[in-house]
Amino acid sequence: MLRNSMKVEFDAITDNERFARGAAAAFVVGLDPTVDELSEIKTAISEAVTNAIIHGYDGRAGKILMEGAIYDEFVEFSVSDEGVGISDIRRAREPLYTGKPEDERSGMGFTIMETFMDSLDVESERGRGTRVTMTKNIKRREM
Repeated sequence: MLRNSMKVEFDAITDNERFARGAAAAFVVGLDPTVDELSEIKTAISEAVTNAIIHGYDGRAGKILMEGAIYDEFVEFSVSDEGVGISDIRRAREPLYTGKPEDERSGMGFTIMETFMDSLDVESERGRGTRVTMTKNIKRREM
């Protein structure tokens, strides 16, 4: 059952990666997550937003849409861009693969998201953008 939802759009600039982390943390704070759960969510959001900025827009102007939903047993976040899209999602999700080796990228963004969240779904279309959806189970600790 849906308990709460949010949607925020912001410019695809590096400074807003910190904003997205803070917004995600503030959104889930009412669930009383553990420090580890909160850190994992913030890190996964950071990776998704950074991927959208660096790979989706490649330095061009654009917008990122972050949505969140709290359900009875889990929280869901999605991060979307309208950038270049991913030509091979399976390959992009491989550990250490990077589409920007000249930038000395680690190629661990999707691996980190998968490690810290309970599920990860990536939808992308060349020339239309990418949407990353992640869920995390958080046991409700009523105050």
